[in-house]
Amino acid sequence: MTGAALGLLFGLGACCVWWSFWPRAPRISGEPAWLLRLRDDLVQAGFARVGPVRLFATCAAVAVVTGLLAAALTKVVPIGVTFGALLGYLPVAVVRSRARTRRLALREVWPDVVDNLASAVRAGLSLPEAIGQIGVRGPAELRPAFSAFAEDYRATGRFALCLDRLKTALADPVADRLVESLRIARDVGGSDLGRLLRTLSEFLRQDARTRAELEARQSWTINAARLAVAAPWLVVA
Repeated sequence: MTGAALGLLFGLGACCVWWSFWPRAPRISGEPAWLLRLRDDLVQAGFARVGPVRLFATCAAVAVVTGLLAAALTKVVPIGVTFGALLGYLPVAVVRSRARTRRLALREVWPDVVDNLASAVRAGLSLPEAIGQIGVRGPAELRPAFSAFAEDYRATGRFALCLDRLKTALADPVADRLVESLRIARDVGGSDLGRLLRTLSEFLRQDARTRAELEARQSWTINAARLAVAAPWLVVA
């Protein structure tokens, strides 16, 4: 008994030492990280007005209705619970799929957005004007957000606040990098903004090519794993 207690204490001490090597990053927001990601997915999927609470309520309703129907048809409660749990996740899966599709589509147009910004700055436009003109001449998918930025800036004149609202409206990791680069350029000033934008454009193009290559290679592994999981069930069927 004493040996087991000593072993348990030693194991707990080793776990505490191991955890001390991996400190957690401080949270800026009180919301958990998965909830913040879900909010971003809702915005990217085009459901900005649908909050996580409504999404979870939809999942619960789908799960309950599906579970009751499956249980009524099969007369087996565990089957109803299983179908309810599986289809209850369907709304979240749809949101994440739409968000991922939009991110992939926007990945190809962000370098063009940065090029438009660089051209506008080179032509003598101020940074707020250069950002606002993307709402007129930029890609169609991004025009509403940048048009809202232009209207917001004309109404308030507060560049930092308008950038924060633009960042929230876009909810895209590439947009986050672009917004922070523009914020730093605005705060620091100088004549290197054109060079900064050209460097960012080249980086985004290279990053898009690298990600596309990695995803193409990963798709083979994922499809092979899915086939390995589905093969026994196909044989049984």
